[in-house]
Amino acid sequence: MSIITLTTDFGLKDHFVGALKGKILSENPSAQIVDISHNIDLFNVTEASYIINAAYSSFPKGTVHLIGVDSERTIDTSHIAMQWNDHYFICADNGILSILTQKIKPQKIAEINIHDRLPESSTDIDVFVTVANHLAKGGVLSVVGKEISTLKTISTIKAIVASDFNSIKGYIVYIDHFGNCVTNISKKQFEEVGKNRPFEIFYEKNRVKLDKKTIKKIHKSYSDFIVNDTFKLKNYEGEKLALFNESGFLEICIYKSNPNTVGSAKSLLGLNYYDEITIQFS
Repeated sequence: MSIITLTTDFGLKDHFVGALKGKILSENPSAQIVDISHNIDLFNVTEASYIINAAYSSFPKGTVHLIGVDSERTIDTSHIAMQWNDHYFICADNGILSILTQKIKPQKIAEINIHDRLPESSTDIDVFVTVANHLAKGGVLSVVGKEISTLKTISTIKAIVASDFNSIKGYIVYIDHFGNCVTNISKKQFEEVGKNRPFEIFYEKNRVKLDKKTIKKIHKSYSDFIVNDTFKLKNYEGEKLALFNESGFLEICIYKSNPNTVGSAKSLLGLNYYDEITIQFS
């Protein structure tokens, strides 16, 4: 029996997550359900894309990932199911799968067309549940939809390399529980373009630099600071730093940040979603 993961913007105050699990279990009592996140910023498909990319590889092959973010089916947005790297993903075709499909070509994509086979009162999530249970039980994509070859992409999901290869411009695509700001600039891209050259990282809002000081080092970890008998690690608390996180993306952080007390990269550096982050090489 395959695992079914859930990623939504439903939050935990209301009944929606519990009801979603109940619907899955009603059709498939032996389903193994795992929550990835239910606190995606409302309708934020870029954030959902990052979360799915960061989490999916922790699960075994054959896992079914149900993504309930901006999931309404419209005249411009269809429902899709995708087999990719031996995992299955079910969501609206709104760009959520952009990060994944930049890396590896999908094995198969189906535009879901079973809506008229379900009760008239069925919701978009009911459709996702039916497809998820079908795939979790070993069903094939051809039963739930017609094969397609392309997906929608998000225009800001890809970092841009300058024509002279002296800079990379990316965007903040996720802000985590600690207030750390994750960009869409990958370590692979940084190494291929930078070629060990000196660099500066600066951040902008509406093309205005937010801080006169730039970051000129990539840390190996949050606590990667020089310490000695007189200058302890504690002395660095509140320092800003940059590193590549475990998902391989550039992250702007504050050492020992706490959004509720001392502040974080978001509050102390004035950063927010879609703010520009530029790496300038020299």
